[in-house]
Amino acid sequence: MPDKRMQSVVVIAYYFPPEGGAAAYRPLRFVRHLGETGWRASVVTRDASIHDRFDPDLLQEVPPDVEITRVRDGDLWQAFQARRARRVERGIASGRVDRAELQVAHQRQWRARLRRLVHRAEAWCYYPDTASAWIGRATRATAALCRRTRPDALLVTGGPWSSFLVARNIAKQTGTPYVLDFRDSWTLTCNDEFEALRPKWAPLRDRWILPRLFSEARAVVFRYESEAECYWNAYPGALTREKIHIIPNGYEGTIEPFAAARGDRCTLLYTGTVGPYRYDTFLDALSTLRANFADDARHLRVLFVGEGTDGVARAAAANGLGDIVEVRPPVPTAEVARLQQQAHALFLLGVKPYQGYELCGSKVFNYLKAGRPILGVLPADESRRVLAQVGVSTIADTDSRFAIVSALRRVIGAWRDNTLGRLVPDPRQCAVYAAPHQTRALACALEGRAPATPFVPGTVEMPASLKHKIGEHGWITQP
Repeated sequence: MPDKRMQSVVVIAYYFPPEGGAAAYRPLRFVRHLGETGWRASVVTRDASIHDRFDPDLLQEVPPDVEITRVRDGDLWQAFQARRARRVERGIASGRVDRAELQVAHQRQWRARLRRLVHRAEAWCYYPDTASAWIGRATRATAALCRRTRPDALLVTGGPWSSFLVARNIAKQTGTPYVLDFRDSWTLTCNDEFEALRPKWAPLRDRWILPRLFSEARAVVFRYESEAECYWNAYPGALTREKIHIIPNGYEGTIEPFAAARGDRCTLLYTGTVGPYRYDTFLDALSTLRANFADDARHLRVLFVGEGTDGVARAAAANGLGDIVEVRPPVPTAEVARLQQQAHALFLLGVKPYQGYELCGSKVFNYLKAGRPILGVLPADESRRVLAQVGVSTIADTDSRFAIVSALRRVIGAWRDNTLGRLVPDPRQCAVYAAPHQTRALACALEGRAPATPFVPGTVEMPASLKHKIGEHGWITQP
């Protein structure tokens, strides 16, 4: 029997290495493993000179046969903002700029008013998001690539949602079918200032265009069944069950074998951005631990590594926890992996509540790969469901200080008794989130085949924060 012909796909991913933010990892995992499923990938992404978090080491993980087309968006305002942010970060890193003084300056009333005025102007001028200037140039670059390579499909991952409009433009010009990959929940969630400041016509237009994208797409990929349930109900008739593919985020590589780390204190590690997450009750729990279980507290070290850790440091100092809590700025991916192997356990925090917050969370999958015990301080969200599914028992509700203390004591006790290995997630259950498994499921979507995990409407509940927004027959509330 002759070998199956290698098919080709153009991946439209605004965020891609050397961008080192969380948004770049999902398309990178797919691109790394698509060749194993019979698909040859090429990538259209933004120019490498613009990035939120620069991590050149990630480029080494891109297969050498993957062609990358980089597109400048031509947006002078966004380029100015990016250069300004990098200049400030370099100043802080070199010591020329004091972070505390900078924060005081930012809090001045006239600066706050000016900043809000600028953000409002951005919200009115950019549609559907601040990447909109990229649409025209990315469309032209992708069209040229498609004329040359004649791909069998397009895979577009969002946000930003401007990328979805690029894929739709290409489909109209070339007839190439596209697959929508929802890395976030467009129209369902509302969690930033840009969303809050948009004019009323903008979300109405979102709700007008999204069902058309659904109808025209070859397949639609969601991360969770609960996310699919929300879209199924919010846009009745726009989706068919056969189009819906459930592919959560995952992890790259194999799970690290557990080996007890050294140290005279039990080290808990948090890595990644801190700002959007709730650490207030966790710090309250540490204070309670110290007050009631001083010996446990004396043997505990909590390390935060990532962006926004200054706020944690100030809150910890205010609560007298400076000898327990340590903070560090962001580090490269390789250093994160090293720190995880040195930690006795990792801990996960829930995001601050907003509309659709239960659908947020990708950090959990990287934690699974580390093969360490995990302490989850979480609301009733998808991260909590994933942890429970893989056998994690050290989970505490975000709003229960005493449950957090109890979970902390379980981890410290296991460290003291040298039984931490019993708290490690079940690697057999974690394997479903490995990148090769996820990419095989994606291949079904690209080929227009039945989903690997069929979606059955009505079998899961919508998140509590969206139930009053979406009914069984569409949106209940106006944007």
